[in-house]
Amino acid sequence: MALTRQLNPLDRLLGEADTVLRTLSRRAQAPSRPSPAEGHSDGDLSPVQRRHVAGLMRVNHTGEVCAQALYQGQALTAKLAEVREEMRQAAREEGDHLAWCAERLRELDSQPSLLNPAWYGLSFLLGATAGAVGDKWSLGFVAATEERVCRHLRDHLRQLPDDDRKSQLILQQMLEDEERHGQNALDAGGADFPQPVKDVMSAVARVMTRSSYHF
Repeated sequence: MALTRQLNPLDRLLGEADTVLRTLSRRAQAPSRPSPAEGHSDGDLSPVQRRHVAGLMRVNHTGEVCAQALYQGQALTAKLAEVREEMRQAAREEGDHLAWCAERLRELDSQPSLLNPAWYGLSFLLGATAGAVGDKWSLGFVAATEERVCRHLRDHLRQLPDDDRKSQLILQQMLEDEERHGQNALDAGGADFPQPVKDVMSAVARVMTRSSYHF
């Protein structure tokens, strides 16, 4: 009977290397779901509106780069197999978001943030640390992070021009997915982080948002 080799942390780290490269590459992995914007035409946006929408979508693209890193780091160090699989499934859906945002940026004649590698590295470290501390806190970190993501997605939806139906559809689907990821993390036993910790996370998110909008 063939024996199944148990993967150790180094094996899992090496297995994630290709994902890291694809996440930071200009060529995003093909999404598992079609873009919600597929089949819709671009609205009549002014140059100023296009630059603003591109800035918003660049922020969201960076957010998805960070999400990939967080989930990959957490899956690497999570104790329970079911938690690791939960992280990987969420990362696959976040991969769709990454591809959709990258495609929308190309349509707007823009590009991802130059700061993505730095944000990826920081997010991976945070995710791996949370996973190493314990699954309860790792899942709680996911829930708290998704709470912040949903907040800025709602804000971006309010800022989008009425004619930009493509970006609206993308962000609406992303919002639905992120809300589900956060609730799933809590349902799986994630800790509800205290407000001071959430405030620090919000402050870091503001730095990421402001820098990625411009660069």
